[in-house]
Amino acid sequence: MSGALLGAAAEPAFARHETFHLRFGWLRKGFTAALADPEAFSKPNATVELGVGKNMVNAIRYWCQAYKILETTPNEKRPRVPYLQPSAFGLQLLAEDGWDPWLEDPASLWLLHWKLLGPTCMAPVWWTAFNLFAPEQFEEYQLTDLVVELTAAAGWKSVMESSVKKDVDCLLRTFGVRRTGRQSMDDLLDCPTRQLGLITPAAGEARSWRFVTGPKPSLPAAIVAYACLDFLTTVGAKERTISVARLASDPGAPGRAFRLTESNLYDILIEAVKSVPQMRVAEPAGLRQLIVDGDVESLRDQIINNYYQANREQAA
Repeated sequence: MSGALLGAAAEPAFARHETFHLRFGWLRKGFTAALADPEAFSKPNATVELGVGKNMVNAIRYWCQAYKILETTPNEKRPRVPYLQPSAFGLQLLAEDGWDPWLEDPASLWLLHWKLLGPTCMAPVWWTAFNLFAPEQFEEYQLTDLVVELTAAAGWKSVMESSVKKDVDCLLRTFGVRRTGRQSMDDLLDCPTRQLGLITPAAGEARSWRFVTGPKPSLPAAIVAYACLDFLTTVGAKERTISVARLASDPGAPGRAFRLTESNLYDILIEAVKSVPQMRVAEPAGLRQLIVDGDVESLRDQIINNYYQANREQAA
């Protein structure tokens, strides 16, 4: 069953980051390059244009696609080499008049994290870690073993354990600097998503890590509300009601992605509905539910637009 969930949510993409975790400025760099030239990443002089080595060119391309900033489109001139262009989401977020072109608002990192795990996920190790991996505290081999097991159950062939290990290592460097072993310069340079505080070294355990479950001070209620409605659109085309328990614990749900308990999520939604009259939280027969009055997708988009619009007005 878990293998089927992974197979439906993600594609078999492993070690495409060339061992480089996401770096500050990479999403903006990749977005700008692809906006100017949809063949920017496939040209022989891509390293010169982007100002990085060949492996980093591949890493930037991967992360931009994984975070849904860029997407492939058909190239009639060279069918085997598709164009790479900004997605609708990439334009909304990073265009000059976009929500947050320079990713200055921590909310944007939470939004990107949600997009990374969303369908179709190009980071199956990340999706497994947040949605199917049970331990709160763990060692790397435990996550590696589970991913290897699930890839087989999903029917993904020729997935090498060494590639899965590289992804597990990259996942941990994405959220926290290693404490043991030889550190490279890449390990020492900051990664933007470390600000999220989702995974941290376990205190007193040299080889262990732990998920940080609970309230996240930098996570706005609007981003959580957006994610809840976004998840609701995957449940059913006409569904307008969903239990808070499902939003907290279903694979692919916001509670899993943001490491929030049902109680955390309930408290955030209570705050969120104060400014969104088309959305309410009810407890019929003691069952906490999120109820939407109207079109879910339209309200989802309205919430995120209103959030960034309010931020621009406040900054002005």
